[in-house]
Amino acid sequence: MVIHTERLTLRPWRETDAENLFAYASDPDVGPAAGWPPHRSVEESREIIRTVFTAPHTFAVCLAATDEPVGSIGLMPPRCESSDRSAELELEVGYWVAKPFWGRDFAPEAVRAMQRYAFETLGCKALWCGYYEGNNKSLRVQQKCGFAPHHVERDVPCELMGDVRTECFTYLTCEDWRRQTMRQRDSPFVALDQREGKR
Repeated sequence: MVIHTERLTLRPWRETDAENLFAYASDPDVGPAAGWPPHRSVEESREIIRTVFTAPHTFAVCLAATDEPVGSIGLMPPRCESSDRSAELELEVGYWVAKPFWGRDFAPEAVRAMQRYAFETLGCKALWCGYYEGNNKSLRVQQKCGFAPHHVERDVPCELMGDVRTECFTYLTCEDWRRQTMRQRDSPFVALDQREGKR
């Protein structure tokens, strides 16, 4: 499965992406804010591609012009207890984008593509998203993509980082997503994105 947007290609990860992944995932400003430690070697990045990134609905976020991976995005079973896990009616979106590409709206562009994929292709009824307290960049992405605040969980163990955090969860139903899409259909960005989605 490959998904195209105006500026990005979302495609499966390849082992040949390991050097690119390490170059960006080794940055200490990227992983810890999302709950995972910086990568320590190209081989570690390659092993993560072989294991973690082979999960269903997991994509490399690549620049459309060069096919260079600059982040990752995926859908997973929701981690919060408030979710409806029956028949995969609800999923959670997880994502990150490399620091050199911050501030260019690549993350919202990728998240919007995953929303369409989840709701139109997979038939999801709702999507969850989350961010650790203080990760305002991730919060802004979720706000731009229509997620609404849902609840806060305190003293959540962050196993990969070995600490305890406060996590804020946001929520978007398919019905709300469709209403938002209809309201925004005349905006230049959404119009371009919709045309890309029909390729």
